[in-house]
Amino acid sequence: MSGEHCRFLPQARTDIYEHARYIGRDSSAAAERFLDAVAGTCAMLAELPKSGVARSFKHPALAKIRMMRVDGFPHYLVFYLPARTGIVVVRVVHGTRDLPTLFL
Repeated sequence: MSGEHCRFLPQARTDIYEHARYIGRDSSAAAERFLDAVAGTCAMLAELPKSGVARSFKHPALAKIRMMRVDGFPHYLVFYLPARTGIVVVRVVHGTRDLPTLFL
């Protein structure tokens, strides 16, 4: 779950593994696919950081945050900040979450 150009904040790592654990209750193979899909999505974003959609939240530290759906798992969203070399993954959340409240 790491790449030389993808840095994951601790909450993002927790998010990813909690989602994988939840998905794995029904299918361990699907959980593995989810982990691979998150890694692949983040690797792609590290190469093309402006690919995601710009989002705006009230918190000033998130002024440049962007979002991309996890490839193959469209209900899961990667929130990240472009960095000098790659990206910083802030959160990976299910799209049904109350996003403005989540990012206060």
